[in-house]
Amino acid sequence: MRRMFLMSVMVILFLMGGMTTVKADDGQRIYNPMLWADVPDPDVIRVGDTFYLVSTTMHLMPGAPVMQSKDLLNWETVGYIFDRLTDSPKYDLQEGTVYGRGQWATSLKYHNGRFYALLAPNEQGAMGDTYIFSAEKAAGPWNLVSRMRHFHDCSLFFDDDGRVYVVYGTGELMELKPDLSDVIEGTYKRIFQREEDETGLLEGSRVIKHRGKYYLLMISQSYGPGRHRREVCYRADDIHGPYEKAVILESDFGGFPYVGQGTIVDTEDGDWYGIIFQDRGGVGRVLTLSPCRWIDGWPMIGDENGKVPQTMRPLKSNQPKTGIVKADGFDDAKLGLHWQWNHNPVDNAWSLTERPGFLRLKTNRVVENIFLAPNTLTQRMEGPTCSGAVVIDFSHMKDGDRAGFSAFNGDAGTLTIKKVGKKCVLEMSEQSVSLSGREKAVEKVEEKVVESIDLKGKTVYLRIDGDFRAGERGGRDLATFYYSLDGEQWTKFGSDFRMRFDYRRFFMGTKFAIFCYATKRAGGYIDVDRFDYHVAEKN
Repeated sequence: MRRMFLMSVMVILFLMGGMTTVKADDGQRIYNPMLWADVPDPDVIRVGDTFYLVSTTMHLMPGAPVMQSKDLLNWETVGYIFDRLTDSPKYDLQEGTVYGRGQWATSLKYHNGRFYALLAPNEQGAMGDTYIFSAEKAAGPWNLVSRMRHFHDCSLFFDDDGRVYVVYGTGELMELKPDLSDVIEGTYKRIFQREEDETGLLEGSRVIKHRGKYYLLMISQSYGPGRHRREVCYRADDIHGPYEKAVILESDFGGFPYVGQGTIVDTEDGDWYGIIFQDRGGVGRVLTLSPCRWIDGWPMIGDENGKVPQTMRPLKSNQPKTGIVKADGFDDAKLGLHWQWNHNPVDNAWSLTERPGFLRLKTNRVVENIFLAPNTLTQRMEGPTCSGAVVIDFSHMKDGDRAGFSAFNGDAGTLTIKKVGKKCVLEMSEQSVSLSGREKAVEKVEEKVVESIDLKGKTVYLRIDGDFRAGERGGRDLATFYYSLDGEQWTKFGSDFRMRFDYRRFFMGTKFAIFCYATKRAGGYIDVDRFDYHVAEKN
């Protein structure tokens, strides 16, 4: 049955229009976006022949994913910098939420044989403290070195003379103690004043040193007619300044807005690349890869026309094909690194061992809606088109329980199994959450049920297809919903759902989400047989 289910999904994805037949040499090209998934605020370093990438995942746990690649084409998640954050019950979906907060813009460095990561949650008070972690290996384990005052969108920097700095905000700098335990008081300096044309956003600090000069890369959003998001660079002979500025990338790409925010990284052979994200609507903020050439001492990103190229060659040929989103048969006793929980998980309310080969999700507290439901398990969606499907045994749900599969975001398209008395109903609904400004408390959830059917038996197959190809208004950003009773014959269910990116709420791309929660009493559960996943090749 599992094999028939897998083949059925592959055939349907091919018919969606996004799947293409890949030529033999297509595997030797990197098609931009390099990572067509939600991987914002990147920092990238190279250690030996391996590139390491960190990204923002905010309210998802474990947090601060570390990804690696040998060729800048095939990436995989190898670890997380922390398992959970515990400064507030909001991280546990109690007394509020941390949607769009949590870990932001981690800075990754390698110094004297150790990895270092610096991050600061976008919060106030102690919840916004800056964390510094360290590890011998990028995969971890990572250990907490220190906590200190908040630094927004900061970059850690180890200088050649052994001094250590944090650069943050808009051109602000402080020196750290050699043991990284805290700042050195009295070392604050504003290293440059923004020019008149920098009228908007100027953040996302990334600091490197090249041939004796200091380079600070930042995203710039200058508002006004004819002005676009861009990546700028400030350089100086001394880290304290004075600095001069140049625009190093100003490029739209693929029918979407201008790219901005990221970093540059070198290869063992001395070539350089720029890795910069682009807003792409419902899928989130994706990563582009461009050549970086040193021209008159400036790291100019882009092709010969200063634009993000359509394709590039990977650094090495015939590397193992990997990805940051993966299918899962739940056959291991440990959850795969491709999964993240929505907020901190309740560890005793899920299991991979109570029924081997299945993920068991148990209800453990009574909540009103999916946005407050603990132990919702997520993975990214990817472009250009993708398809995810789950097999759910719902025979142990209790009256009032809700379980299913969602294209999950502040606006969510959801397939929900509802237990009503002794009967089970499958609904496709559109749900939208209203959150308070600072506390991110759930104030209201609007739900529109589009279609409903009664369920018989104990097992149902649920599938969501995502289409993120370019359309008339940017991305199509459409989620389409299906169900099956046998894994072979699929029935389209409900309506197409337009996925949205909303920085005021979740501030991330739409995720596949598997959920199970109670609205009346705890104690029910579902068993998920597998998650099947396919993504169309880029071309």
